[in-house]
Amino acid sequence: MPGYALDYYLSQGYYRMHQDLFTCRILPIEGELYSVHWLRLVLANVRYGPEQRRLLRLNERFSVTLREFRLTQELEELYAAYRGSITFDAPPTVESFILAGSDHNVFSTGVLEVRDDGRLIAAGIFDSGARSLAGIMNFYHPDYRKYSLGKYLMLLKMEYAQRQHHDYYYPGYLVHNYPKFDYKLFACREATEVFDALNSCWMPFSWEVVARQSAELLAAWQDEDLTADEQD
Repeated sequence: MPGYALDYYLSQGYYRMHQDLFTCRILPIEGELYSVHWLRLVLANVRYGPEQRRLLRLNERFSVTLREFRLTQELEELYAAYRGSITFDAPPTVESFILAGSDHNVFSTGVLEVRDDGRLIAAGIFDSGARSLAGIMNFYHPDYRKYSLGKYLMLLKMEYAQRQHHDYYYPGYLVHNYPKFDYKLFACREATEVFDALNSCWMPFSWEVVARQSAELLAAWQDEDLTADEQD
């Protein structure tokens, strides 16, 4: 996929899944419906605070390498250890999420590898566009949980995007009234924008904006559901 095309689709609230692009507005969780809110960071506006600087200092002893994504057994073993330690749904393997059986990757994909004395302890997979970067997967070994390596990988991806003179870093979405995704605000909340899916525009992030969008999205969903019932 050309970089400018990925930039465009990211700007419209789409994201990579397998070898395709998708978007969603409503997420069913445990029998309830929640609204989805896509995020991006304006890289020129990013400023680190004490939490971000502390995390960088905490992990400065680890080595970090960047390479083009290539599926390896080492990555799969690390992901298996990570998946066995989490309490939320996740793809069964890296291959199933990134390639899904395909032998060709249509995206320009890279991976940041974090090592402790040669041991792979964390990996962050991302896609690059012409002027933007999308974070796709972050995973780490549970032995290193105290180092907040998922958040650390977000900062590393963002810094790489800045070095590439990109405009935006897309970390994915959060879910209104479902805090498991709120960590995506860690990098720099003040530089974060949230996508208004009904009006196709980006707004400076605030919880008030998210609450208003959530009410509008759920109302629109209910209207569509009623219309479908009437047509049936």
